[in-house]
Amino acid sequence: MSSPLAIGAVSAVLRNLLDNGLVDISGTLGPVTVSTIAPDRIDLDAADASPRLNLFLHHAGENAAWRNRELPSRNALGDRTANPPLALDLDYLVTAYGFADLQAEILLGYAMHILHERPMLDRAAIRRALDPSPLDVSMLPPAFQALAASDVADQFEAIRITPVPMSGDEMSKLWSALKTHYRPSAAYRVGVLLIEATRAARSALPVLSRGVVDAATGRDRGIAVQPDLLPPGPTLLKVVPPLNQGAARLGDGVTVEGVRLAGANVRARLRHRLVDDPVDLPATVAAGGRSATFTLPADAAAHTGLPAGQWQLSFVLTPPGEAAERETNSLPLLLAPDAAIAADAALGLAAVDIQRTTGAVTVRLFARPQVRPEQPAVLALGTHTAVAARRTAAADALVFVFAPELPAGAAWLRLRVDGVDSLLVDKAASPPRFRPGQQVMVPA
Repeated sequence: MSSPLAIGAVSAVLRNLLDNGLVDISGTLGPVTVSTIAPDRIDLDAADASPRLNLFLHHAGENAAWRNRELPSRNALGDRTANPPLALDLDYLVTAYGFADLQAEILLGYAMHILHERPMLDRAAIRRALDPSPLDVSMLPPAFQALAASDVADQFEAIRITPVPMSGDEMSKLWSALKTHYRPSAAYRVGVLLIEATRAARSALPVLSRGVVDAATGRDRGIAVQPDLLPPGPTLLKVVPPLNQGAARLGDGVTVEGVRLAGANVRARLRHRLVDDPVDLPATVAAGGRSATFTLPADAAAHTGLPAGQWQLSFVLTPPGEAAERETNSLPLLLAPDAAIAADAALGLAAVDIQRTTGAVTVRLFARPQVRPEQPAVLALGTHTAVAARRTAAADALVFVFAPELPAGAAWLRLRVDGVDSLLVDKAASPPRFRPGQQVMVPA
């Protein structure tokens, strides 16, 4: 495979090919310059201008046949498993510049004939063009010195040169984009060029057995067949917080519906974007393995270690008859914050404090669990909302400043942390009602 220097290397090889092929007409036209710059950079009014053949790369696009040939570069866990190549087709424009009658036509004819006779860049030609010997490397431009390390000659796919017919309209649009005067030109496509990364990857070992291997006989179990349409492995289908709520709180029991959850050492695994290590909680599986329950802790460690917001819930267990653990798919579990309206001596939380000064209303409160400085928090009193001021520590109180328009009197309190609201509505009641104890008094 080639390195990212390959595009420049191909241009250098093509220029070398044209430069060597035009030696035959140097006696007729004089010295001929072969360049690889943009047409608008060519100075036609220079005093020392000579006949010129310019090779311009105007487009580099992915090769359609190679783009979907390789497997994805990463597995489900994000580990790099392969280095699929970047397959490119390079579109060139060969343009002839002459300063006397028929010079441009002669140049373009020779150039097209050279590319017609060499429809493929063979490895020997590439190595000759990029090998600076017997010259001293330091004599060459730095860009050309680097091209020798492009490894273009070592890629296993051949590099072909194919003429590309362009209509008058397409050619006109191209030269209009170049913002320069049209000169006799021919278009070519060169490819395919395979550029591959050299990063370390993980490769799975060959499969020697299907299923569990019997230690006595050394034979594998074979393919396991499930006589139903359910998923073949432990799978979570639905998370059911208690009391028909949309989220759970610390201390709540959570029910999970799924299939094939029976097994040994069953536990719920919780992951959060602000928690480095997953949290495992013991779980109880119902008969039949169609549901399981676990309880969120409510102690001081949970208060500081289980932030509110969205968690990813999965189950870890050892299925019957198997020796290795399995982890199920993940489902979102919303952990709702609980505003400490009254003081909580066990956690050392003070009661909510509401003060009105010069019309504005300032609210200081704590929440269970702690709200981390990285988490956005919004407080609603009635229909008025305020955003928490910045804090430096999770143990600091949340401070909200409301506009003077906040009316005095009783107001229902809602705290939103990381997009998850505290549980204000008691959905277990019929009809639903606001939960008692979620009301505060706003001073006049």
